[in-house]
Amino acid sequence: MSEEEAPTTGQVTDKKTKTRFWILMLILLLSTIAYADRSILSVAAPGIKSEFGLSVVQLGYIMSAFSWAYVLGQLPGGLILDRFGTKRVYGWTLVLWSLATFVQGFVGAFAANVMGTVVLLFGLRFVLGLIEAPSFPANARVTAMWFPKSERGRASSLFASAQYFAVGLFSPLSGWLVSRFGWPWPFFVLGSAGFLAAILWLFCMHEPRRHPGISKTELAHIVAGGALVDIDEVKERTAKSRLSGHIVNSLLTNRMLWCAYIGQYCTIALSYFFITWFPVYLVHARGMNIMQAGFATLAPSLFGFAGGISGGIISDYLIRIGWSLSWARKAPYIVGMLMASSLIIASVADSDVLVISLMSFAFYGKGIAAGAGTWAVVSDTAPKDAIGLAGSIFNCVGNIAGIVTPIVFGYIVAVTGDYNVGLVFVGAHCIVAALVFLLFMGRIERVGEA
Repeated sequence: MSEEEAPTTGQVTDKKTKTRFWILMLILLLSTIAYADRSILSVAAPGIKSEFGLSVVQLGYIMSAFSWAYVLGQLPGGLILDRFGTKRVYGWTLVLWSLATFVQGFVGAFAANVMGTVVLLFGLRFVLGLIEAPSFPANARVTAMWFPKSERGRASSLFASAQYFAVGLFSPLSGWLVSRFGWPWPFFVLGSAGFLAAILWLFCMHEPRRHPGISKTELAHIVAGGALVDIDEVKERTAKSRLSGHIVNSLLTNRMLWCAYIGQYCTIALSYFFITWFPVYLVHARGMNIMQAGFATLAPSLFGFAGGISGGIISDYLIRIGWSLSWARKAPYIVGMLMASSLIIASVADSDVLVISLMSFAFYGKGIAAGAGTWAVVSDTAPKDAIGLAGSIFNCVGNIAGIVTPIVFGYIVAVTGDYNVGLVFVGAHCIVAALVFLLFMGRIERVGEA
C-alpha cells in the first residue's frame, strides 16, 4: 500500500479541504504574538528609560537579554521538539512565555533602584527568550509536516514575516497603551493574548493524518508533494531522539548550511534593529513622541510583511516555471538584501517622510529576502531525522545578531552621539548577506541526499 493510500487514524473527510492553510493561519497567530512579546519593549523603552533613569548602554543590554537566552535555548529546544513533538512543546512554551511577558509589567513594583531595574528587566527578558527558543523551529516543523515543497516558500514566508505584522499591529496599540495607561500595559495585554492563543492551539493543532478536518484528497496532495506528515508520530520521534554523530556533524560543517546560517544572522540583525532601537531612534534622533513613533513604525512593518509574502510567492513561482530550487531561493534573497541596503541612505536623509519611505523600501526588500531564503531553505535542506535540531542551529547562529546588534548599536550611539552611524552598521549586513549567497553558497539540497 502506498503512503498516499495508507489508512489514517484521524476522522478524515472526503470533502475538498484547505486545512493546511488554517494551520498556517494558526502558526502566523502564534508567531505574531511571539514577535510582539519580544518587540514591545522597544515601545515601552522610552517610558522605562525616563522613569528609572537608564542609560542607552544599559538599555542596549536589556534589549539584548532576550537573544542571549534565545540563542542558548535553540539546541536544547530543537532536541526537545524532535523528542516530544510540536503540539505539546509549542503549547507549553506559549503558556510560559506569555506568563513571562505579563510579569514584566510589574517591574516597577519590585525594582528599588536603577541597577535593580536593569537586573530585573534583563532577567525577565532572558527567561522570555529561553522559553520562546523552540517556537520558530516548531514553525519549520509544522511547515515541513503540512506543506508540499511547491508551497513551502509561501508558507515559510508568512510566519517569517510575522515580525512585521506584529510590529505593524502592536506598535501603534502599544504606543497608545503607553500614552494612555503607562508603559506596563502592553505587557499585560500581550501576556493575556498569549494565554488565549494557547487554548486555540490546544484545540486546533493536529498531525495531518489525525486532523478531523482534512480530506483524503488534501492529504494525498501534501504527501505526494513531499510533506513529512509523519514526523510527529511517536515512533518517528523516538527514532529521531537517537541522532547519529554523522547527522550532527553534517549540520555543523556543511558549507551550504553555514551560508544559510550567516544569511539568517544578517536578516535578524535588521529585524532586531527594527524591534529594539528603531522606535527609540525615532524618539531621540527624529524628535517624535512615543505615540508618533509607534505609528511611524506602521509603514515599514506593512511593507516588510508584504515583502515577506512576495518573497515566498516569487520563490515558489520560480520553482513552478522550472527554475532550480537553488536559484529560486537564492535570487530573491540576493535582490531583496541589496534593496534592504538602502537603509544606509536613511543616515543622510533630512526629512522624517524620507526616512520612513527609505525604511519602508528597505524592509520590503528584507522581507523578500527572508520570505524566499531563510526558513524555506531550512525546510528544503534539513535532514529528515533532525528538522527540529537543524532549525535550532539555524536560528541559534542567526539570533546571535539579536545579542550583538542592540549592544553594538547602543555603544555606537554612546561613543559617537549619532544614531546615523548605527544605521550604516546595520545596513552593511545586507551587502554581506547578498555576497555570501551569491558567491559562496552553491547548490541548495537536502543534507544527506546529495
